[in-house]
Amino acid sequence: FRRDLGLAQEAVQRGVATGRNASSNTHWRSWCRFTTQLGIDPFLQAIPDKVQILQVFLIRVRDGALAINRNPVLSRTAEDYLRSVGQTFSMLGYPDPRLNHIGKQDFRITRMLSSFTKKDPPPHRVKPVPTAVLRNVSATATASLCPIQQATADMIILAFFFLLRPGEYTAKSTNPDARPFLLENVQLFVGPTHRLNLMTATPEQLHQATFATLTFANQKNGVKDEVVGHARSGDLHLCPVLALIRRVIHLRHHQAPRTTPLATGYQHGLPVPILPADITQALRLAVTVLGPSLGFLPSDVSARCLRAAGATALLCADVDSCHIQLLGRWRSDEMLRYLHLQAQPLMKDFSRKMLHGGAFTLIPNQLVPSY
Repeated sequence: FRRDLGLAQEAVQRGVATGRNASSNTHWRSWCRFTTQLGIDPFLQAIPDKVQILQVFLIRVRDGALAINRNPVLSRTAEDYLRSVGQTFSMLGYPDPRLNHIGKQDFRITRMLSSFTKKDPPPHRVKPVPTAVLRNVSATATASLCPIQQATADMIILAFFFLLRPGEYTAKSTNPDARPFLLENVQLFVGPTHRLNLMTATPEQLHQATFATLTFANQKNGVKDEVVGHARSGDLHLCPVLALIRRVIHLRHHQAPRTTPLATGYQHGLPVPILPADITQALRLAVTVLGPSLGFLPSDVSARCLRAAGATALLCADVDSCHIQLLGRWRSDEMLRYLHLQAQPLMKDFSRKMLHGGAFTLIPNQLVPSY
């Protein structure tokens, strides 16, 4: 029984990302330090109103006294601390102290968190970059003849078209659960059915490919082994098919194994991983060159902005939001957080459409007199 219980608890731990587990453990240690300071049992066995203890804990996390880096935290971080405590209680067989007798979060906690949220500063959202930025990155990389810059440009193009997270299109990430795409995750097709053998096809045959796919082996929110593809965009540089062809040819030229991350460039015969910092640097340099006419500053972009950029481009092209959600592998309306109303093509016709659509009448109820 003990062995199987241990296996069950390990499965519970593995049910969330490694980073989330590490954070939960850190939050629990903060809770234990807090209860030790108060001289009480961490499971609050002798405390009749446990919510009051949780409220003080929230205050001290919020102001930084119990936070990891000793700095004040936002409401969502404070809520994460409290959630970790409640889930640890439940995992160890104790009632979750956040919940009332009907299983809902106590209203005092809910109102505290709401108060924290109202006082939080507005979130800093990365700006979606337009294709002018991608074109500048691509042109700079092509002119440089540097294989690392060219690899960086290709990965930026792929991230834009496939709506990728940094952990998926860079070779290394601080996220332990990151799953970068590998050479073996690529497929190239000529026409609808003729799949090329990436290891034996000549460069000329590879350049005939009209369709390319990535297999999402184990990426976040993806269905395992789901295949997502793109046809050629019609552009000689900003094209997902051509970017993948360039990656395949480069890696194959250096006899890279099939398990090599796509975000790898070879220089002087040695593999160099493309990092999120490389992506950010290339994007910010392009934004600096193009200037403030873009509507944002270099500091507003990073490796995380390309997912938002691709989603915003689709929205501006009147692609149905359900299709955007499918391509971006969003399971809910979370995708709306990535879409920016600042995109000018999206907003330019709104006032005209609102004038036209605003000429409506309402069906009267019984209290409205006849006319």
